Amino acid sequence: MPWSTDTSRAHAAVEPVSQKQRIAFTFALTVGSRVIHLRDMALGRIPRRQMQIPGITFTPLSFSSGSNRLDAVCATPDSEPTRAAVLICHGIGEVVSQWAPIQCLFAARGVASLVFDYSGYGRSTGRPSPAQFESDALAAFAQFCALTPCPVSLLGFSLGTGIATAILDRVRAHRLVLCAPYTSFRAASRRVGIPTFLFPLVPPVWDSTHALRSANHRVLIVHSTRDRLFPVTMARDLASSCGPRADLHIVEGLGHNQPFYKPTRAYWDPIANFLIS
Repeated sequence: MPWSTDTSRAHAAVEPVSQKQRIAFTFALTVGSRVIHLRDMALGRIPRRQMQIPGITFTPLSFSSGSNRLDAVCATPDSEPTRAAVLICHGIGEVVSQWAPIQCLFAARGVASLVFDYSGYGRSTGRPSPAQFESDALAAFAQFCALTPCPVSLLGFSLGTGIATAILDRVRAHRLVLCAPYTSFRAASRRVGIPTFLFPLVPPVWDSTHALRSANHRVLIVHSTRDRLFPVTMARDLASSCGPRADLHIVEGLGHNQPFYKPTRAYWDPIANFLIS
């Protein structure tokens, strides 16, 4: 039987999120994601929605997350048996169609994948909020579990690393992959230049360092030496939180978004190997 979510356990933040912090989060994520999306459109970084690749089936999906409808794409290999499955929690300015090249790389290795847009992103309805993003990931995980017989792992990229880690205690994830991660949302906010006087508006969410200490999953952490947004020390701190359960893979010479904008087998094949092994 497919693995499923376990939403019966309550998940409490280290500190409560105030109304002002929720409003600030919604505003910042909405503006930031749309600015990045418009830039990527201008640079030709948004591929065609429908793709036809021999040996791979792309299935568009739409499912509920509370009162919202989420847009997603599932990619499954046709030319060989599915050996693993991974749910992708993407970064701040991305939409599902941009992950098609990476889904192709995974499918070529026998890894099925599902990538979804958070509420307020792409074709997904609703508005961004920390709790909503976690609910979105839970809904996507349950949807994927119903579609595949394989145990489902979690993969977070950049912003998505905090979301993937935050739901670990509420899903039966097989493994966890963190690409270009940060230690906590507040630490990430400092790195992107949030001024000190606005820092009280940053919600105290997605403390991955804390969450990983109590997790029992095998974890792969992938970071790049030229990541100017989140330093390699963040990846090392996260690996230390996991102890012997973590593998830390440092890639030479890549910037923060380069593995996403210019995906290569050299970067993504070791991740596929980890998911399959």
